[in-house]
Amino acid sequence: MAISTAERVPQHTAPHVNRRISRATQMRLAYFADHPEEIGERLDELDEEWDIERAIEANAATLALAGVALGATADRRWLVLPGLVTAFLLQHAIQGWCPPVPVLRRLGFRTADEIDRERYALKGLRGDFRAVDESGDRAAGALAAVE
Repeated sequence: MAISTAERVPQHTAPHVNRRISRATQMRLAYFADHPEEIGERLDELDEEWDIERAIEANAATLALAGVALGATADRRWLVLPGLVTAFLLQHAIQGWCPPVPVLRRLGFRTADEIDRERYALKGLRGDFRAVDESGDRAAGALAAVE
């Protein structure tokens, strides 16, 4: 059976790296629990944070373009680079692993799911989800809480 999108990168990451990323998130949440006035700023930062998928896509595009440019201007053997990069990108799409994943995870890149968990925990700390219970229309209140 295929691994879910949310789980595939963490499953292919060393456990100590996953724990370090999780601890860093927990420490940030503990800080913001005591400094709720700063939560809005942190939410803005999370909106700007690149998840690992975006970093892999940018890395692949950069290497592929460089390989094509070098293949067209310097030596045709450089055209192997875009072929390898696209093969690794396909491998990542299917399995959730490719050579840059361990490096990017060690650098602290998180999955979109990991970023969203911090985002919703911060919104919970700020009280955004009270709107669900206080709203006459619970569905509208739920949507308002997550926006």
